[in-house]
Amino acid sequence: MGATMPEPVPPTMRAAVLRGVKDLVLEERPVPVPGPREVLIRVSAVGTCGSDVHYYEHGRIGDFVVDAPLVLGHEASGVVVGAGPGASLHEVGQRVSLEPGVPCFTCAQCRRGRYNLCPDMRFFATPPIDGAFCEYVVLHEEFAHAVPDALSDDAAALLEPLSVGVWSARKARVTPGTRVLITGAGPIGLVALQAARVFGASEAVVSDVRPQRLAIARELGALTVDVSATTLAEAGVEADVLIECSGHPPAIGEAIRRVGRAGRVVLVGMGGDEIPLPLAHVQNREIEVTGTFRYANTWPTAISLATSGQIDLDRLATHHFGLSGTEQALTAAATDPTTIKPMVHPNDQT
Repeated sequence: MGATMPEPVPPTMRAAVLRGVKDLVLEERPVPVPGPREVLIRVSAVGTCGSDVHYYEHGRIGDFVVDAPLVLGHEASGVVVGAGPGASLHEVGQRVSLEPGVPCFTCAQCRRGRYNLCPDMRFFATPPIDGAFCEYVVLHEEFAHAVPDALSDDAAALLEPLSVGVWSARKARVTPGTRVLITGAGPIGLVALQAARVFGASEAVVSDVRPQRLAIARELGALTVDVSATTLAEAGVEADVLIECSGHPPAIGEAIRRVGRAGRVVLVGMGGDEIPLPLAHVQNREIEVTGTFRYANTWPTAISLATSGQIDLDRLATHHFGLSGTEQALTAAATDPTTIKPMVHPNDQT
């Protein structure tokens, strides 16, 4: 039985395709056909993530190598325009935020609710799975989350990085009264800051070396430290929790030393494969150190926080491009220090 198409959809679409390092081209491709329990989504907005930039610049992240043409982009929103067999959760016209990783549903990690750790996860823009820098995508209906009209297309797309922030705050067990240090004031650091404050952090300190990003962190309620001029120790930072979003090994060791007894360290940023760990400090203070990998069951919370106005995602969307400007979106941060989150609108005819 074939998929149903409740409204006319063109047979082909445009897609921004990475063919190799710094080799991105627009291609005409067939519009994908939704399979069982999948929906066809007309893509409205896509955020540009650091991982997209890394694939563009280097062609790989760790063991994930771009060895065939790949569509990048995994922070996306759109509108449901069609459905495959058995899909019934959404009406045509429903605006959705895309949770871009679909697990197998049956492995031990999935059965325990830790589907972010599913070994067979199919995640947008992770080789060989194509992402959302294109006009249409298909996705399992359970991972297309309905969003209210109060959320802009950009905000609906940025629920994905917000989910990273929510997950990190949960892993850090931030509660009212917690003193939080966040290293790195990029997009993830800024959503982790907002999530930590909503979860009840009594004090949130954000460190970085870029004054433009530190200024936004202050707008969002943080105390800030420019670590190019002042060390965390000199600033007198003391934290119960470190949410590490820089991925910069020297910064991580310094920040861990500012975490107090029975504190918690959550490693979010992706830097090198190894970091120096101040082991005596960790052991003598019984500090918990944990990693994070994506998120699980975060979209309902993220939607609620963004819709209620407790978290401002539109403030992070600093640049906007049509699909033909995808390469500009991927390189914007390298040329413009005010860049936080470049957004691509694939169905804008530019």
